Amino acid sequence: MDGEVMQALTPVQVVALVGVLGVGAQWLAWRFRLPAIVLMLGVGLVVGPVLGWFLPERDLGPIYRPLISVAVAIILFEGGLTLEYHRLGDARPAVKRLVFLGAPLGWALSALVLWLAVGLSWQAAAVFGGVMVVTGPTVIAPMLRQARLWARPAQVLQWEAIVNDPIGVLIAVLLLEIVLVLETGLSMGAAAWLLGSGIGFAALAGWAGGQAMALSFRRGWVPEYMKVPMLFVSVIAIFAITDSVLHETGLLAVTIMGMVLANAKLSSYTELHRFKEQATILLVSGVFVLMAASLDFATLGQLTWRAALFVLFTVALARPLQVLLPLIGTRLPMNERWLIALTGPRGVVMVAVSGIFGDKLVEAGIPDGAALAPLAFIIVLATVIIHGFTLAPLARRLGLSGPERPGLLVVGGSPFAVALAQALERAGVGTLIADTNRQHLIQARHAGVPTYYGDILGEAAEHQVEFIAYPAVLAASDNDAYNTLVATDLGPELGRDAVWQISRVRDQSRHALPAQLGGQRLASCPTFDVLNQRLAEGWTLRSTRLSDEYTFDDWQADRPGAEPLVVVSKAGMLRFHGEDQPVAAQSGDWITAFVPPALSPPQDTAGGDLAAEAADVARQHREKAETGS
Repeated sequence: MDGEVMQALTPVQVVALVGVLGVGAQWLAWRFRLPAIVLMLGVGLVVGPVLGWFLPERDLGPIYRPLISVAVAIILFEGGLTLEYHRLGDARPAVKRLVFLGAPLGWALSALVLWLAVGLSWQAAAVFGGVMVVTGPTVIAPMLRQARLWARPAQVLQWEAIVNDPIGVLIAVLLLEIVLVLETGLSMGAAAWLLGSGIGFAALAGWAGGQAMALSFRRGWVPEYMKVPMLFVSVIAIFAITDSVLHETGLLAVTIMGMVLANAKLSSYTELHRFKEQATILLVSGVFVLMAASLDFATLGQLTWRAALFVLFTVALARPLQVLLPLIGTRLPMNERWLIALTGPRGVVMVAVSGIFGDKLVEAGIPDGAALAPLAFIIVLATVIIHGFTLAPLARRLGLSGPERPGLLVVGGSPFAVALAQALERAGVGTLIADTNRQHLIQARHAGVPTYYGDILGEAAEHQVEFIAYPAVLAASDNDAYNTLVATDLGPELGRDAVWQISRVRDQSRHALPAQLGGQRLASCPTFDVLNQRLAEGWTLRSTRLSDEYTFDDWQADRPGAEPLVVVSKAGMLRFHGEDQPVAAQSGDWITAFVPPALSPPQDTAGGDLAAEAADVARQHREKAETGS
């Protein structure tokens, strides 16, 4: 049935449909390891211009554009909220160059491509060239997680995307106002005053709003339960006030406001940021579905072969030059420069802003302004597909991604940690042992196990530990409270199913912790003392690989009394044997288990283990446990 004769949806139905489609697409993307933006754009196109079930202009009417603008403002505020200066580390010089030199250069190159390759008028090319500076932080972040990128290139890409979002919009705003001035006949002096006062007011309002929020939170003028609502209201108010002075400068204001709060060192910053992150996921989902559903295929069809040239020159010429030229003379290695230069996906801000600016150009008598929204969809879709599927292999090729094999971070140096690291090494798992006491790491260093001396939750660890290489964590120090703190803090970041904790010394009902604190517990409930006492008594940790001929039942029959600790699947997933996690091992998986001292080494030869090697490993473990060396 044609979309125009279908009955319009009610606002409630619109909210429900957009929410289900957007969040559902993000879940499917996570489940099947696909770029989320591709699925969100796809479902928006299907329910919108293809089937006509949902057309935003028809079903939402005049509130459609304001909703998009407010959503983009909140997304940019959350992006600014992630800009903590101390997290930049040695990526700071590169980010500065990409912002101060790369952004203007990117605008010039993009405008040139749009003018020569696409055939846009100079007015439309200049305005859209500013929007092309934006690389999309909401798209970059999930790509970086999926590609397991090392910290420094990941930081450069993410910071460039977040900072250039408002800068690209600001460049586009400046060019749009200049074009409108030339078309309406406003004097240059009046135009300069309008632009300068609008931008200056936006910057001042954003800074003042951030300082006011930080002061009120620090002084306790706002109760904890009202902080997030107060932030939302303040962001929307700042955006509305500044946007009324000069259109789209509200995006600059809310980004500055987020940056001020991010560096105010507020005690409740982590909770605020996590909530804003979750809200942003909902808003990004909604905006992408809405914008895709509003696409006009008739306008898209007018671009013909020039759209392909536009994508080609943008990805292969404009983006590499925008990055490589400003980074000349920096200490950034060439492999990192090339990775950054060949990674530039566009995102939600480009799609949203292009539609708004295109409409204004058309109203001003520039007809090819109508091509901005379709071009934005094409470059977003093309770059997300290209970079979404090539970033991970490119990073591996350049040596800038985490290892393919799984990794485990063990917090707490002890004989047990060393024995576990050595046993997992046989299963292809890289292990890092971290401890705040240097003496606790001596044995690990003697055994050749990688170590980190310091607090794993401290700022120094963010720059010195490649967390991307260790997707699983076991908190196993001799301090129960610290184990709980580590598991609670890292749980939201890594996923609570990937964070484990040894049992507390006191775990009776009177001393039991709430379910929201700590990590998952190991099945046999061993404490720190029990784990290390076992090694002193002659128990060993051994890894055995299962096969079609040597099954899990065979393994159990050969090892009476053995206690499975962790299973490493052939797909590279690491699963501890927890209270709610029964042992499930198949052919090709590795089982690491505590083996009692009565079990003779030759019995561990099945499944491909060599008896001599197993005996030697067991002997080394016993000697280390007895001598404490």
